[in-house]
Amino acid sequence: MFSLTPADIEAISLSLRVALATTLLTLPAGFFVAYMLAMTSFRGKTVIEGIINLPLVLPPVVTGYLLLLLFGRNGWLGQFLALFDIRVIFTLSGAVIASGVVGFPLLVRAIRIGMENISGHYLLASRTLGAGWWDTLFTVVIPLCGRAILAGMTLMFARSLGEFGATVILAGNIPGVTQTIPLAIYQYTTTPGGDRLALSLCLVSISLSFVVLFIGEAVNRSLARR
Repeated sequence: MFSLTPADIEAISLSLRVALATTLLTLPAGFFVAYMLAMTSFRGKTVIEGIINLPLVLPPVVTGYLLLLLFGRNGWLGQFLALFDIRVIFTLSGAVIASGVVGFPLLVRAIRIGMENISGHYLLASRTLGAGWWDTLFTVVIPLCGRAILAGMTLMFARSLGEFGATVILAGNIPGVTQTIPLAIYQYTTTPGGDRLALSLCLVSISLSFVVLFIGEAVNRSLARR
């Protein structure tokens, strides 16, 4: 029978919070990186592309371990944050960072594809008419790649909902603190008699992912008609 415990509801809430925070926080950086890769040429561009796309091919556990070394007590970034009494590991912030790093390549790739499909004639016409860089960005680039931005945000949100490997290494699996849906499912599968509860959360995860993709596609089609 389908049932959810208070801990399950908390895990669902944490998953949605992590996915939303990750999507909103990574969007500006993702847009900037996509613009840099699609609209500019510079030395070392291939290397930058490789670094950005590396989380796509690395096992998430490896990504999580590297983040743990970076943000841990002995990591250079962890030591710096400790000066301000900021801790990342085993916190919800760690879950957001882990999800952001793993899903960032998907966000960048989606936006970049949209920007590369913008005809150079539009940009040239904008500059010919005297529009500055900011005017061109907000009146030409963003409107024309709006669907790509939405697609990237949808992929990032959905990927964050399902992130497990990097999150469990950096943020841990602490009920009520960092335990998201995938972590709760893993805990149930390793607990005797937890199969029914694991299945319930699996159904919730499938439903949430479907709703996110459905809404993203519906909004995308609405923008296309305009």
